[in-house]
Amino acid sequence: MAEKIGELLIKHKIISPDQLEKAIDEQKKKGGMLGSVLTTMGFLKDSELLQFLSEQHGVPSIKLSEFEIDPEVLKIIPPDVAAKYKVMPLSVKNSTLIVAMVDPSNIFVLDDIKFLTGYRIESLIASEEAILNTIDTFYGTTTAGLDNLLSGFDTEGVEYVDDQEEADLAMLQQESEDAPVIKLVNAILTDAISKNSSDIHIEPYEKSFRVRFRIDGSLYEIMRPPLKLKNAMTSRIKIMSNLDIAERRLPQDGRIKLKLGKGREMDYRVSVMPTLFGEKIVLRLLDKSNLQLDMTKLGFDENQIKIFQEAIHKPFGMVLVTGPTGSGKTTTLYYAISDLNKTTENISTAEDPVEFNLEGINQVQMHEEIGLTFASALRSFLRQDPDIILVGEIRDFETAEIAVKAALTGHLVLSTLHTNDAPSTVNRLLNMGIEPFLVSSSVNLILAQRLARKVCPECKEPAEVSEIELEKLGVSPEEYKGVTLYKGKGCDACSGTGCKGRVALYEIMPMAEPLKDLVLQGASSMEIKKEAISLGMDTLRRSGIIKMLEGEIPYEEVLKVTVSDE
Repeated sequence: MAEKIGELLIKHKIISPDQLEKAIDEQKKKGGMLGSVLTTMGFLKDSELLQFLSEQHGVPSIKLSEFEIDPEVLKIIPPDVAAKYKVMPLSVKNSTLIVAMVDPSNIFVLDDIKFLTGYRIESLIASEEAILNTIDTFYGTTTAGLDNLLSGFDTEGVEYVDDQEEADLAMLQQESEDAPVIKLVNAILTDAISKNSSDIHIEPYEKSFRVRFRIDGSLYEIMRPPLKLKNAMTSRIKIMSNLDIAERRLPQDGRIKLKLGKGREMDYRVSVMPTLFGEKIVLRLLDKSNLQLDMTKLGFDENQIKIFQEAIHKPFGMVLVTGPTGSGKTTTLYYAISDLNKTTENISTAEDPVEFNLEGINQVQMHEEIGLTFASALRSFLRQDPDIILVGEIRDFETAEIAVKAALTGHLVLSTLHTNDAPSTVNRLLNMGIEPFLVSSSVNLILAQRLARKVCPECKEPAEVSEIELEKLGVSPEEYKGVTLYKGKGCDACSGTGCKGRVALYEIMPMAEPLKDLVLQGASSMEIKKEAISLGMDTLRRSGIIKMLEGEIPYEEVLKVTVSDE
């Protein structure tokens, strides 16, 4: 990524090739981001770098020294997280946390902060030096701050106390096989099915123990079992998942298969993680009978399905699906390979994990601990005479490079990336190190998606939304005139939330010739987005507005899951 920024700075005549070479040498010696090295060496001003990065990422810049930070906001992001990711929380507006970042295109950092805080994240760009100085001032957690803290700390008389309970394996085994524990665990697993949950969270704390279900994307507390059952319940689930009940210090992953009668089976993907007061368990429900492969029911309209099918039925090239964790990317890819699944085609998939078994498709589970990675699986696939390849996720340059080469040599490649929208996927591939001409030649279509909660049909009622709010959202007066918007009042069917079920919002960007030309010219994601819109692309925000005007999702949900196109 550093070299890419350097090349762009040269292209825009902000620095010279000689200055870039010197800066890269200095970076190799001392580390840090290339932009910071260039400013430290005096080759460009901090303000010039900020303006350039702001234009490239399509994100406003901020001068932190002139911004007044609310001390209460500092409690939202822990100091170690702020220092690790070089992120500074600035303020909160409704359910949105505004932060300053060095690299606002880093979707992994944004996802982590969103998960940690529970807020939607809006990022501004600031220089690395300014962010580190601000973190040091407000948190005192940079290296210098820690050194100052430790210098005045008296370590004499300090000793380590291990308060970890010793595990009596025989007792744990016996407790986990007690009838009440078995009944309770089974009841939780089956209750999650009846409530249409996607995940079960079993969480231990110092003085409490709780179970939460994720329903339609939100977590709800279901029960608080007695604290004394914590170890027995954990051991029961680990035994059912074929995990090691003696290992309580390391994360473990497993799988449970339950037979529910009438030939129905339910799979649970199990993740066990050690926390301060015990092991937290998250179970993902995988119901093959509930796998929805009718794209019109998922949220695609007829025109979108036509565009998507044209791309996946091309003999070669890449189709990329993007979005955060839990946005339905896997379902979309399964629809694609199910549609392509014919006896004349050899289809191989590399997945982590394999969520559903599909007849006629060669599915491979990744095992990084033994060297079976996406990249190594891809290499093997290419020696297996493939027609269609599905790669669970493109995470690094090596995987991206092999996938692109496969797409250019007569294979159809389907995969996912973590980016905010379809246009920024192009920049993500370029930042990984893929050459622009390879990206423009190999990519057929990029699809970004989100899941939005639907208005509960049982308690649906008209919603009052002002014209100012609608116009601010991006709805024209001609569109909302005479249209009734809806919200859910809250009832037993939707557990008082007003929403029941989810629908996907899509942003479909076929790589038309004008877009390929922009990629070759090194255009920013904002420029690509504007061109795609002019070619007829409906953005995620626009897709949300259409669903809202049709009465399918509430106004608040459009605000929650999409961002402005401006």
